[in-house]
Amino acid sequence: MSRLLATASGAYAPPAPARELTAVSADGARLHVEVHGSDGAPAVVLAHGWTCSTAFWAAQIRALATDHRVIAYDQRGHGRSPASPACSTDALADDLEAVLAATLAPGERAVLAGHSMGGMTVLAAAARPAVRAHVAAVLLCSTGSSKLVASATVLPLRPGPLRTWLTRRVLGSRAPLGPVTPAARRVLKYGTMGPGSAPDMVEACARIVHACPRGVRHAWSRVLDLLDLDHGIPELTAPVEVVVGTADRLTPPVHARALAAALPHLVGLTELPGVGHMTPLEAPDLVTGKIRTLADTYLSAPASASTQSASTQSASTRSASTQTAVPAEENA
Repeated sequence: MSRLLATASGAYAPPAPARELTAVSADGARLHVEVHGSDGAPAVVLAHGWTCSTAFWAAQIRALATDHRVIAYDQRGHGRSPASPACSTDALADDLEAVLAATLAPGERAVLAGHSMGGMTVLAAAARPAVRAHVAAVLLCSTGSSKLVASATVLPLRPGPLRTWLTRRVLGSRAPLGPVTPAARRVLKYGTMGPGSAPDMVEACARIVHACPRGVRHAWSRVLDLLDLDHGIPELTAPVEVVVGTADRLTPPVHARALAAALPHLVGLTELPGVGHMTPLEAPDLVTGKIRTLADTYLSAPASASTQSASTQSASTRSASTQTAVPAEENA
């Protein structure tokens, strides 16, 4: 594990897994996988976002592993998964399929939670039968399916070609991030977190993001720049909950609302006032609660019953599915 991550402490320290394994993707890429909690417990699979790692889910892992089997993996090139020359949405889908095959029994279903690029991973794999067979329900946090750079508000400019071009240059920069300095924390907080984020939360986030190699950061920024997964939305037929922060500059609420409008089985859309892009870190209790509720609702019922329930609920939530939630006190 990176020295940067190893210095995290308290609520932000990555918990020790019950076991670790390596999943091998379709092209031979090797993926670091952690399993927390007891074998046989209801399964939850966590897919992190761009420049993050399994450490990003520390709060969710710690809370859920008491009564769930929590499976978290490092996306290729991130954390302890080696970099690969293949960077694409197909590769993300291959990797998720490999992780599910390596950790779940045939026919076993899990709740999938994806943040940012992790949510895009779920969309990329949504049509795959091998993935569908394992998905009971999904939580999508701070994510989108297309036009990410054009809609990002990282730069305080009017929407248009100039802002898009400059945003592409900023997000795709090859410059090293360097040590976590006060200036670096201010920049990261502005770009990725809400204005009320506590200093220790910003520090933990900065250490995770700065640990991502700059070559990996750049390679995946190009994939996100060209992202077009709109076709994957109708393929995601499992029950889906969507969460976004109103202060998200990387995937603003317009993306969450578009997902909510197009998903076949929407459970709900929750917008968190003042929360930025790093929702699992900024609003840990709420995100954990959403995952737990999905597991309680859909892992205890047969697949056919879950599908029917989701279809019924979808019809009733189309007109009134948006909630405005107040973040946990620690994030105020």
